[in-house]
Amino acid sequence: MYSPFPITPKSQEQVKPKSSLTVISSNTPKLSQGPGTKEEWLKKVPDTKSKGEVTPLPTDDIRFVFNAKGALKDAGDLANSEDNVRPIPPHFNQRFVQAPKHLLETALGIITQNDWQDWRWQQRERLRKIDQLDGIIQVTEDEKTAFAKSDAMFHMGITPYYASLMDKDNPNCPIRLQSVPQIGELDILPSDLEDPLGEEKDMPVPGITHRYPDRVLFYTTHNCPVYCRHCTRKRKVSDPNSMADKEQIELALAYIEKHSEIRDIVVSGGDPLSLSDERLDYILGRLRAIPHVEIFRMGTRNLVTLPQRITDDFAKMLRKHQPVFINTHFNHPKECTAEALDACRKLADAGCVIGNQMVLLKGVNDDWRIVKELNHRLLLMRVRPYYIYQCDLSQGISHFRTPISVGLDIIENLRGHTSGLAVPTYVVDAPGGGGKIPLQPNYIKEHDGKKWSLRNFRGDVYTYLEP
Repeated sequence: MYSPFPITPKSQEQVKPKSSLTVISSNTPKLSQGPGTKEEWLKKVPDTKSKGEVTPLPTDDIRFVFNAKGALKDAGDLANSEDNVRPIPPHFNQRFVQAPKHLLETALGIITQNDWQDWRWQQRERLRKIDQLDGIIQVTEDEKTAFAKSDAMFHMGITPYYASLMDKDNPNCPIRLQSVPQIGELDILPSDLEDPLGEEKDMPVPGITHRYPDRVLFYTTHNCPVYCRHCTRKRKVSDPNSMADKEQIELALAYIEKHSEIRDIVVSGGDPLSLSDERLDYILGRLRAIPHVEIFRMGTRNLVTLPQRITDDFAKMLRKHQPVFINTHFNHPKECTAEALDACRKLADAGCVIGNQMVLLKGVNDDWRIVKELNHRLLLMRVRPYYIYQCDLSQGISHFRTPISVGLDIIENLRGHTSGLAVPTYVVDAPGGGGKIPLQPNYIKEHDGKKWSLRNFRGDVYTYLEP
């Protein structure tokens, strides 16, 4: 078979196992036979004008700081997988830095690597009081006031891992905005809703929301590693009174088993990965044993806020229950760390299909350049950008909401300008339980009978005639 790059005969090279793969890179030695070297082929490529332009990024806007400050290591320090495959090609390593745990040791003391990698330790050591942040960040007076007046309604909880990604000096850091109470949370608008998606009214039994014909949402826990300040379920998440006990879980499973129209389960919370491997194995095993259940989706932000949760044992357990879909929630490129990359690698290698559901948040990701970088990193992590959600009408999060035009502008600047894989669907989850309504820029210029005038991403107009 013809190859554009010369191949050394087997007699001149070490015989390798069938499973090995040789990747030609700039570091690969020149090979002696064939129609030409790689360098010679590159010289044959004509010089043509680039079809893309490098987009300059602001240097004075904290939203455009895409890696945690103070990071000492990157993805190059990650171990190979069991079959000796690297998580990503080495020339992308620097885009995924390891969380700088050493920045926390002034406040928390020496942190051993074993503790840092232990998800249970991360859960136990969550930062729950505002004075625990002293030494980690310069806590502002607004943050102190917001914590004092909001904690009774919605608790603060931040894993040490996620806290290490925060900018110490800038309160507008996208990680801080998502995890440390903000003064805007105290402003409850008349349009704000306690249950913005109307989940409770579509709840035939506790813990099951059955709105769509063939799928349900299964509420399994009130707990999360980090209590996101933009949470749409603030009415119950972080509140132990909303805990899903064993009786509630069994009743929910019985409901699913009794309704044969249900083929798809969204396992949610809180964050279901806050449960133990054994508990999740039981729940997924019960679901997989129901004949009409085809797939289940696990909604989790652990990949973002506690990637240490994705252990080898956990990934191995999921293999028993495939097909398993994972919907996660990266909102900013800074969250795409080496640890998050490794967690996604383990899930993808276990056969899971991972999708990302970004929430459009003012001051965090309300610029197409941020979303483009986020989605490019996610694809390297084997995570497909799935949805961009318009921020819900949950109480106390109006300071995060953007005009819908901002979301449309993001899609306008992604579609055609980058891979379709990097273009998610922008939706409004209709208040009161109307479901997801997709929005996109208008590409129809004119429609007359069977004649359609359509514009592309460059603004050029084309005519399509129906038969």
